[in-house]
Amino acid sequence: MSLKRIIRLALLSTCLSVSALSFAKDTGYVFVSSEKDHNITVLDGKTLEVVKTIKTSERPRHLAFNPDKTQIYAACGDGESIDIIDIAKLEVVDKIDDIEDPEAFDLSPDGKTMYISLEDDGALGILDLASKEMTKEVEVGEEPEGVLAHPNGKTVFVTSEVANMVHVIDVEKGESVADIVVGKRPRRFALTPDQQHLWVSSELDASVSIIDLAKNEVIHKIKFEPKGFRMEDVTPVGITLTKDGKTAYVGMGRANRVAIVDVASRAVQDYILVGERAWNVSFNADESKLFAVNGLSDDVSVIDVASNKVIKSVPVGRVPYMALVD
Repeated sequence: MSLKRIIRLALLSTCLSVSALSFAKDTGYVFVSSEKDHNITVLDGKTLEVVKTIKTSERPRHLAFNPDKTQIYAACGDGESIDIIDIAKLEVVDKIDDIEDPEAFDLSPDGKTMYISLEDDGALGILDLASKEMTKEVEVGEEPEGVLAHPNGKTVFVTSEVANMVHVIDVEKGESVADIVVGKRPRRFALTPDQQHLWVSSELDASVSIIDLAKNEVIHKIKFEPKGFRMEDVTPVGITLTKDGKTAYVGMGRANRVAIVDVASRAVQDYILVGERAWNVSFNADESKLFAVNGLSDDVSVIDVASNKVIKSVPVGRVPYMALVD
């Protein structure tokens, strides 16, 4: 083979690699996990059309990107695995097996460690992603659910649905250093941009508790009371805050609403009617759209944030759990 031909092939290979990398990042795709269909539906973020359906292990739920957003981790509860999806290929390329009923998880700030709520074991699993080995399990309250790793890399928060607590885990010690009582059946977290306050939804208390992290204590509770609903039908789960920290959106579960909360006053501003059992809520990159995942109507409500109105409902798989936006 001539030297010129070798150079041309090398340049072509480089161009293809760059092209693949460009495709793998900032696609605008919306990834929606489906518990009953055992797949992830990929939507085009602009057209809201289905791009592809990715088959996974059984019962995918929580989703998160790796640090450079070239891969997605998917916790598959009944498959007892963390599936790894290549965004460029839109397919499962690897998996971490033998994880008993993984529920939710978060990554350490350096992306090297995964913290997983192990519902059946009543523990927080600490997984080294390089070796794919569980290095430690920290005992917490029964049925742990939400997990959030603090950006300082020193602390991880875990909710216990049965104990009605938030456990504050010291990563270096590998143990809980504070157990904070919140509302009944706590589920998900949101950290304010200034990292001073932690918001925690309580599904069976129709509330969000706000924890002062300097004191590790609840300083305020927001109650949700949409008109026409009994308290037991108002089941908040997913929370997301705008980047500026001024507004929070909370999925109201069986109340079929998304609540809008002013963070400064902690007052509920309005409720947006969406699909049945609005579970988790996620922004696109510029926060112009909010995706509410509706577990009982098998669709995603797309909310225009400027008007706070639903502009489209997109059918996805059976019992969708959450949306992750690239």
